[in-house]
Amino acid sequence: MHGGNLAWAAEIAGCSPNSLLDLSASINPLGPPDSVLVAIQGAMGRLQHYPDPYYGELRAALANYHGLAADWLLPGNGAAELLTWAARDLDLSANSQPAAAYVLVPAFGDYQRALQSFGVTCLPWPLLASQASDRAVSELGLFNADLSFPETAAGCLINNPHNPTGYLLAAQDLLPLLERFSLVVVDEAFMDFLPPSQAQSLIPWVTEHPNLVVVRSLTKFYALPGLRIGYAIGHPDRLRRWQQWRDPWPVNELAVAAAIAAVADHEFQAQTWQWLPPARQALWDGLANLPGLYPLMGAANYLLVQAEQSVLPLQERLLKQHRILIRDCLSFAELGDRYLRVAVRTNFENERFLTALQSCWPYHAE
Repeated sequence: MHGGNLAWAAEIAGCSPNSLLDLSASINPLGPPDSVLVAIQGAMGRLQHYPDPYYGELRAALANYHGLAADWLLPGNGAAELLTWAARDLDLSANSQPAAAYVLVPAFGDYQRALQSFGVTCLPWPLLASQASDRAVSELGLFNADLSFPETAAGCLINNPHNPTGYLLAAQDLLPLLERFSLVVVDEAFMDFLPPSQAQSLIPWVTEHPNLVVVRSLTKFYALPGLRIGYAIGHPDRLRRWQQWRDPWPVNELAVAAAIAAVADHEFQAQTWQWLPPARQALWDGLANLPGLYPLMGAANYLLVQAEQSVLPLQERLLKQHRILIRDCLSFAELGDRYLRVAVRTNFENERFLTALQSCWPYHAE
């Protein structure tokens, strides 16, 4: 259900996980920032103490970063933990009716996991305005703007930029959802990859709409998946309720130190914004030049690619012959085995991948 399963991939490749080039997990190859590593080292002495259960210092740092009051933010054990409480809130928002929520699909598999945990029915809201198996996704009209929603639901859950397509939805297009649903949850795990002048975040609207929650992750942009750190932005009353639901101390001291340093590292942020567009374009060009592959240009640090053949043999060959891991899209029910998703890496790593891909694609059944 997730990228980055290096233990599984290494077993197929017959090598150490450290020997793999991982393009399956969309992690910033420039990180973690040096400032974060220094902060983690400096926090080692605090491991003998419990963290502040209210995370005052971290909330203040995040509040300063977003220009909000600290009680509008709630740190969590990665975005996944916070999505769990969002799902519970979606259940409560049903007001004794059968709980249901619209989810923009294709969707990250953890959304379904979270909703099912509280018996919330997932109602698909297709991102793609049309589907056709014989046409490349890059040729399809994107973003189904039909907001009629034929079935009654208490809320909706979307992510922006969208995973796995990379499509960036305009904030203005999402605002009507706030008039339609009791609770709107927007997962902005990849929004940091856009500079402020290009971002389409709904964070500026949170204080005006108590039914809006924005979830952010520090995993992707700052390359910290092993620390598990994210945060939610929403009305203080809602976040206090979430705090009461969960176990104490969900965020450890090393993650606290890392997050505070990360959001203050403006040099690293600017470096990433400068690196990503040309690296993504070069990777897109290389993929588009291969017959039978149709990459979709996106706004995040990954590319969704449609293929004329199943990508599963290709995934295996890249692992066994080149120790390169790509993400298949079997966990996205609307896509299937003729789609792959690749992370944008450094120029050297992207070239290594494209060279390996040229030797494996197209393939013929043996």
